[in-house]
Formats: sequence, structure tokens, C-alpha cells
Amino acid sequence: MQVKQIKSKNKYSSFLCVAIKLTTISIILTSCSYNVKDFNSAPSFSPVRADLGYASSHTASVYPPAPSESRYSLYRSSANSFYRDPRAMKPGDVLTVQIFINDRASLNNKSDLKRDSSSKYTIGAGYSFMDKLAGSIEGESSSQSKGDTKVERQENIRLSIAAIVTNVLPNGNLVINGSQEVRVNNELRILNIAGLVRPRDISGNNMIDYDKIAEARISYGGRGRMSEIQQPPYGQQLLNQIAPF
Repeated sequence: MQVKQIKSKNKYSSFLCVAIKLTTISIILTSCSYNVKDFNSAPSFSPVRADLGYASSHTASVYPPAPSESRYSLYRSSANSFYRDPRAMKPGDVLTVQIFINDRASLNNKSDLKRDSSSKYTIGAGYSFMDKLAGSIEGESSSQSKGDTKVERQENIRLSIAAIVTNVLPNGNLVINGSQEVRVNNELRILNIAGLVRPRDISGNNMIDYDKIAEARISYGGRGRMSEIQQPPYGQQLLNQIAPF
């Protein structure tokens, strides 16, 4: 009989250990799945909403259709014209985006929360069968929370990038997209820009400022030795994802 009890206890303890392990693994996987795509990388942008205000989406085309040509014509339809507006107007045209960002922000936020509560319940004994229930119940609770946040940010960026018109919306607005990569030693610097542009905001020299681009997505970063040093180690990133507190 004792042997059976020992075996049943061993089975119960082994089952409990397996349950605890499975629960721990599920908690870790659940916490990691929230930002697993951004692990060891910068967060991704949301797509440019070129379909705002329209029921159907418009597919962008990088390469414009080839113009029809006459076999015996002396002039090409793609040749530059003195009477044509040099600004970007149709898919495949290129324009220059000027990015001048000089931003400084300071934020200081403090919060203090404290709560105390006390309660007391008394049960009287009026009859003999309630003598065992006679007595009082008391309870007290207290909670306190304090927070202090301070953020200081300063950004100064001066860049120029050429972007290509990928689509023209029915209202005439242009969908642009551009990227630029520069490699210096072992560091690759990457600049990406995308958004919506009104043709009237493009200057006569075919340039536009970044603050006139709607749904703008600007990314300036890179990858290489310096970026790897600036990033936290893999173990620290993993611990930050699964740490509950």
C-alpha cells in the first residue's frame, strides 16, 4: 500500500513539474510574440495610405507605359521640351525632397497615487446555534504608486533625396517613393521616404520640402559595425521582452 502511495505521489509531482514547465514556456512565447518581428531591428513603418478618400485601392506602377512612337518621325516623344513644365507630373518622373529637421522637445511628468481602505463587519449571536458564528471580520488594504518620467530629445537632420512618382491619384496628387544607400567603410546608411504630394507644392526647380508631404514616412538609419555596437545585446533584448515586471 505504501509503494502505491509513493508511486502515485511521484506521478503527481512529475505531472505538476510538466504543467509548470508548459505554463512557463507558454508565457514566454506569448510575451515574445507581441514584438517578435521587431526583435533586434527598428520598428517598421505603417504603409502609406494612398487610398484615403477612395473606395478602391490604387496599385502603384514604378515603370510608366512606353509612349507610342512613329517609325519615320525625326523627334522622340520622350525628348525634353522648352514648353513643358519640368516638374514631376506622371509615374516615372523624379523629384528632389529636401529634409530639414531641427526639433527639440522636453517632457517632465510626475504622478503619485495612494489609496487606503478599511472595513469591519460584526456578526452577533442571538440564538444558540449561531454562537459559533459570532465574531467580527476586519480588513485593511493600502496601495501606492509613484511615477516619474523625463524625456529630452534633440534632432538635427539636413538631407536631400531623389524620389520617383509611382502613381497619380484621381485628384491629381502624386504618390512618391525614394531610397538612398551610402556605404562608408563598414557602415551602410539607408534613407527612405514615401508619401503623398500635391503638384502645386513642387517648386519650379522640381523640389519639395518634407513638411509638405502628406502621410510622410521618413527613415534614416543603417546597419553595420556602428549600428551593432549601439544596439543592446541579444540577451538583454530577449530579457526585456519576457520580463513581466
